[in-house]
Amino acid sequence: MKPSLSQLRGALNKALAGILDGDIADGLTEAYQELTLEVPAAKLPAVMKRLHDSSAVAFDALADLTGVDYQDFTGRDPSAPRFAVVYHLLSTRHNWRLRVRAFAENQEEPAVASVVSLWPSANWLERECFDLFGIVFEGHPDLRRILTDYGFTGHPFRKDFPLSGHIEMRYDPEQKKVIYEPVTIEPRSNVPRIVREPHYGDDTPLSPPPVEQPPR
Repeated sequence: MKPSLSQLRGALNKALAGILDGDIADGLTEAYQELTLEVPAAKLPAVMKRLHDSSAVAFDALADLTGVDYQDFTGRDPSAPRFAVVYHLLSTRHNWRLRVRAFAENQEEPAVASVVSLWPSANWLERECFDLFGIVFEGHPDLRRILTDYGFTGHPFRKDFPLSGHIEMRYDPEQKKVIYEPVTIEPRSNVPRIVREPHYGDDTPLSPPPVEQPPR
């Protein structure tokens, strides 16, 4: 582990003492030279506030926030929570980055606490996550769809959402308004065809094509 990550691990233990039980090592993993802290959804508000307020870590910026649907994820326990929210935090004081992940406990109605009061930049990010994954952010000041149209059905980034969607819209010149109808796109395979020459990849070199003789 790089020295800076070792220092960050120690600072996290100090900052989160009394919130997470004992040493937080069990909830920390390293990947791509960055630490990921997994937090129970019930403790997310307290943990995020401490990460923001504590001078030991001082994560004053939220770089990004997104949802993840772990349905059909390789090696996942089918009984494990399906939806998670992932936060990318930055400390401009210490030049540290931290990834925080919290799984929603209820996969039928996934919900976690909003962090807008700590990082105002989370406002539109949480709305986007709600729109595309259907994850509710409790305490958000104005949780509405932000990318899809009014009356949109479902959440497009869920693994079980059909590629063609549920409905389609068009402008009807006779009614002079936009109307919604059941989708009429026929299901099709999206696997591209690969067209190769005969003997492509063989060790034996191909014979050169015959040279056409000019007419006499």
